[in-house]
Amino acid sequence: MTFSECLAQDAARIATHLERELAGRGDLPVVAAMRYALSGGKRLRGFLVLESARLFGLEGGVALPAAAAVESLHAYSLVHDDLPAMDDDDLRRGQPTVHVKWGEATAILAGDALQTLAFELLTDAALGPAEVRLALVRALALASGVQGMVLGQALDIAAETAGRPLTLEEITALQAGKTGALIGFSATAGAILAGEDPAPLRAYAQALGLAFQIRDDVLDVEGDARTTGKRTGKDAGAGKATFVSLLGLAGAKARAAALVAEAEAALSAYGQAASNLIEAARFTISRQA
Repeated sequence: MTFSECLAQDAARIATHLERELAGRGDLPVVAAMRYALSGGKRLRGFLVLESARLFGLEGGVALPAAAAVESLHAYSLVHDDLPAMDDDDLRRGQPTVHVKWGEATAILAGDALQTLAFELLTDAALGPAEVRLALVRALALASGVQGMVLGQALDIAAETAGRPLTLEEITALQAGKTGALIGFSATAGAILAGEDPAPLRAYAQALGLAFQIRDDVLDVEGDARTTGKRTGKDAGAGKATFVSLLGLAGAKARAAALVAEAEAALSAYGQAASNLIEAARFTISRQA
């Protein structure tokens, strides 16, 4: 099976699992908004959970609740990120953002519910003994909270009022939280499930997360809304510092390619078993959305 086929298959499995979890939770607008927020997307983070588990021989549905959990957490972050008080976006995955379609109050509640759903999913006994589930809960909390994703978003907001563009070091630290922390959880979840050393996968994820964000910055310049599924040119219009504004377009692409090489090197001990994770890193800087 090729990487693309594996990614698509895993995305479908995760979508089915999430739909099963939402079934029977009523038909209030907040539930409909949750389902809407969870639809579409590449589900790369969920794929990383499942593929990192397969790296250690964990097949089947063992890691599926954790993959669904990180996708639910990611969906919450996008719903809140798009709000008028945050990035104020009206287009996501080619569709109106949740607050545009359902109203701001329902969008806030849907995001809150998606966040709590993520941690509910990590209590699934299929993930293993209580200590393993607790380790996953802690890892996701650290990745998504004020030491991870929320920190990155807070730094991003602070940068808007700083009165000066961020330095390369500052924007790297910002994106390590805003984008990289959740990718870090995703890539190391398999090691946590298997009771293995997560260090190589953590190094892989650090490089991958930064490359992912650089590609987003490139797409904001080179992409178009029909392909990316979201507005482009916003960063330049707002005068925000990005990897492209700091390194130039060619420099940003070169840095992303170097990071992919770092990610591949971090997986060298796993040999051929890591081929899909390597392909995921390469996909990160070639994707069009």
